Amino acid sequence: MRILLIQPPKSPSTIGGEDLYMHEPLSLEYIAAGVVTDHDVEILDMRIERNLNRILADFRPDVVGITAYTVNVNTVKGLFQEIKRWNPEVFTVVGGHHATVLPEDFLSSDIDLIIMGEGVFVFREVMRRLEGREGFEGIKGIVYRKDGRIIKNPPEPLVDLDAFPFPERGLTKRYRRHYFTEWMKPLASIRTSKGCPFRCSFCALWKLTGGRYLKRRPEMIVKELAEIKEEFVFFADDESLIDVKRMKELAGLIKEAGIKKRYFLFGRSDTIAKHPELIELWKEIGLERVFVGLEFFRDDDLRYIKKGSTIRDNEKAIRILHDLGIEIYASFIVRPDFSREDFRQFRRYYRSMRLNFATFSVLTPLPGTDLYEEVKDRLITHNYDYFDFIHTLLPTSLPLKEFYKEMCSLYKMAIPLDKGLSFLKKFPLREIPMMLRRSNKILRQIRDAYKDLSL
Repeated sequence: MRILLIQPPKSPSTIGGEDLYMHEPLSLEYIAAGVVTDHDVEILDMRIERNLNRILADFRPDVVGITAYTVNVNTVKGLFQEIKRWNPEVFTVVGGHHATVLPEDFLSSDIDLIIMGEGVFVFREVMRRLEGREGFEGIKGIVYRKDGRIIKNPPEPLVDLDAFPFPERGLTKRYRRHYFTEWMKPLASIRTSKGCPFRCSFCALWKLTGGRYLKRRPEMIVKELAEIKEEFVFFADDESLIDVKRMKELAGLIKEAGIKKRYFLFGRSDTIAKHPELIELWKEIGLERVFVGLEFFRDDDLRYIKKGSTIRDNEKAIRILHDLGIEIYASFIVRPDFSREDFRQFRRYYRSMRLNFATFSVLTPLPGTDLYEEVKDRLITHNYDYFDFIHTLLPTSLPLKEFYKEMCSLYKMAIPLDKGLSFLKKFPLREIPMMLRRSNKILRQIRDAYKDLSL
């Protein structure tokens, strides 16, 4: 069979996304790896290549699978409509994060089957049954229609991450030079773990593994890294550094193998604060950036989201990373109920950190999270295009226009001038104008976000 796998673009209403960063579609590369030996498989990254009709006409797929986060739901349903209009006989499958936490949102006549969970082995079995004209009875982790009824099978059991094939990166060869985050380009991605032992209320990722932290063996990670051609590598984990012993072992094996890469990964501030020796070890083998969810400037706010770390942890982690010359990708959260005084204190606090990069998102209750269950009756919009961490989903204490004026001020005043200039120097000279245009576009969108929510 001919199978087309699609990475959807963001909606025009959504702020951020591929305007700010673009990681390779690792989930689709995993899905492809499970079926590529038995079928003709293509990956279409619609963040880069938008001509769906041409691809359909040229490739003429028998099956189309699309992945979706919450913010992609409307776009993905629209794509399936287009595909069914092109050929109603195409078998359509949706998977990904939102299909896992809220599959009911994809109950549509344009979607033939929903896959919850990892999907690699499930999708392979669905394709085997489809080709053999068999039914889907007994396949764990799927939702489908039969005789006018909705069938929702039990979830797929958790799978050992080392059981999965390596991602089929050859299918994204024509796109790979476009994958980036800021100055790290072209950027490859690798998954080394899944899940998190912490219980942050705004995050659903720990729930997908039942609170377990699943890990790949360091030897398998090194083997995959050796096959990656890109110099820059992003660790697409829910949390990368938590198992300190394993990460020390992995660093040693990477060094022993002579692999030379420049790494970007996630790290909790409390892990960094407690284990500076781990960060120093990774610095030696190429660690350049750490995404740190600093979140807030007050311990009360950290407790509210059940973060499990403290402001003291944040400050110590920043000192450690600064001393080692490792860039901090600082991620902060703005609560919708912030007052002008809260914004003022926030600005003063983060400027004192002397960061050269910071992002600010609005506290967003995504489906599947404890926070969503707590506040879902108070949402001011249910339009998934706005579940982008910039549009507020909850009422603001300030008038909306004033709230977004303050949000803009966070971005404009976050970085001291000397630090901002040092960050710009990381970019190739020819890319600086494009980066500045992109940043100005996002700032304008943030400033005007209140208009979307005032309709």
